[in-house]
Amino acid sequence: MFKNKILLITGGTGTFGNAVLKRFLDSGIKEIRVFSRDEKKQDDMRRHFTSPKLRFYIGDIRNESALFDAIKGVDYVFQAAALKQVPSCEFFPLEALRTNALGTENVLNAAILAGVSRVIVLSTDKAVYPINAMGISKAMMEKLAVAKSRVAYPGTTICVTRYGNVMASRGSVIPLFLKQIQDGNPITITDPNMSRFMMSIEDAVGLVVYAFEHGSSGDIFVQKAPSCTIGVLAEALQSLLGRKVLVKMIGTRHGEKLYETLLTREEMAVAEDLGGYYRVPADNRDLNYSKYFTEGETKRNSQEDYNSHNVSLLGLEAMKALLLKLDCVQRALRGENVEI
Repeated sequence: MFKNKILLITGGTGTFGNAVLKRFLDSGIKEIRVFSRDEKKQDDMRRHFTSPKLRFYIGDIRNESALFDAIKGVDYVFQAAALKQVPSCEFFPLEALRTNALGTENVLNAAILAGVSRVIVLSTDKAVYPINAMGISKAMMEKLAVAKSRVAYPGTTICVTRYGNVMASRGSVIPLFLKQIQDGNPITITDPNMSRFMMSIEDAVGLVVYAFEHGSSGDIFVQKAPSCTIGVLAEALQSLLGRKVLVKMIGTRHGEKLYETLLTREEMAVAEDLGGYYRVPADNRDLNYSKYFTEGETKRNSQEDYNSHNVSLLGLEAMKALLLKLDCVQRALRGENVEI
């Protein structure tokens, strides 16, 4: 699908963007464009990859006109630009809404005007039953993308991919725990029974590619993923590094859940099981208000949601095997200092 095509990644200097470049720059893709606000990160990426296929565009997705030059002639778009830190979104919820929801609307509008073939919007499990501003803004982003897909744009397919915890991504807990162990400091755990889905960044890229290959407009894709408690994760990291440190319980922070959900029970009632993935088709009821007020579906009553507490939890050895695949863990095992 990507041979001789032009790909645009918004927010492309992050963990996801770097993984996409590693996967596709040496393929038959014609060009990859990185659109983001941070010129320093763009310069770092330019120096690291040094590929003639790479193009950089400075801009903010909040400004629709800034997207026009970057998106001209593009075949595919990965919409990865977002405010992702829960605390900062809690303090500045309107900023989260402006970037995550309204910024995505700008990307979709620009893509449709430019005749982009496919747009994949990246979401998060925090958008399901959201309790914090980041999750709420991402939930609105999903609603905007699905609503846009209902309108007849025959040239542009819009899909959503929803992720669990991407291990060792920027701001995640694994590098923090590694550094705390290396420094001999206590590991700060919110709740040892708190569970999270565990995905590698390669899984995240694979999910987007799967959505490109199999998606119809309005689809939401979820990858089936194992989950792990924070207590087992901390124990696994200590075991791998061969160092025991104190574990300090700090309690659940504002905006955090005991477990995360990737699909609601309502979505599970209509989801298509594709083996390693779930596909939730768009709710194309248009303006049929009767389905909101007078008609129901009994199938929904018997469903459970798909969350990190009711899937198979990884044990210590299985979690260690998964962690060994991470670059930051391998660097720590070689004695290199881990940055957070």
